[in-house]
Amino acid sequence: MFTIRIADITVKIHNRFGYVERLCRNYIVPDGAADLEISVPEEDIRAEMAQAEVPSTPGYAEGICVYRIICRQLPYKFDSYLFHSAVIEYEGEGYAFAAKSGTGKSTHVSLWQKRFGDAVHIVNGDKPILRFVNDRLYAYGTPWCGKEGYEENTSVPLRAICFLERAKENSIRRIEPEDAVMRIFQQILTPGDLQTVDALFPLLDRTLREVPVYVLGCNISEEAAEVAYSGMNRENISESGKKE
Repeated sequence: MFTIRIADITVKIHNRFGYVERLCRNYIVPDGAADLEISVPEEDIRAEMAQAEVPSTPGYAEGICVYRIICRQLPYKFDSYLFHSAVIEYEGEGYAFAAKSGTGKSTHVSLWQKRFGDAVHIVNGDKPILRFVNDRLYAYGTPWCGKEGYEENTSVPLRAICFLERAKENSIRRIEPEDAVMRIFQQILTPGDLQTVDALFPLLDRTLREVPVYVLGCNISEEAAEVAYSGMNRENISESGKKE
């Protein structure tokens, strides 16, 4: 058994396998009162292994089950949800990049690091949690971060959400909430229980009211990062090219 803190939520995990504790090592806190307490039944671990696209170990399967149990309770207990994306922090603000599998989220955030250097930090490469705190949407790192292992136990206020599409030339456009809602919904873990789904829609509405959403057509040049940054900060960019 061990305790973690993610998205300012304290979770006590009664694990069966050491893999889960190793996975969560950067988020472990001293034992104490918990907001959630989790134990994965053996039959759920077996079911996860049976449906996995590639062979997995019981420990890995338990880790997937843990994050799903947490995610089911985020919307109706903590005004939050897991958003399948890569989140970076630059100049104190967060940018979430989402895309269809294989489009290149990790490649794009690496372009930001090449273009802007060490000032760019990757908060999470695959499964950050988005949570409203004092009417501001924050992105939080989690242990579940994709094959590259990009994760940091930190949080950042979210400046924008950007959907990536492959293109020969780099261009960016802002989209209206009615065009963004299904794009966002498709990137959220949505278990079938009605309680979770019902709680998600008010959170989506708040997200679309508070955070602008963009579509970036991009290639793999460093210019893609420059176009993305400029487009998502157009109203705040001075003639010198610096953010005001």
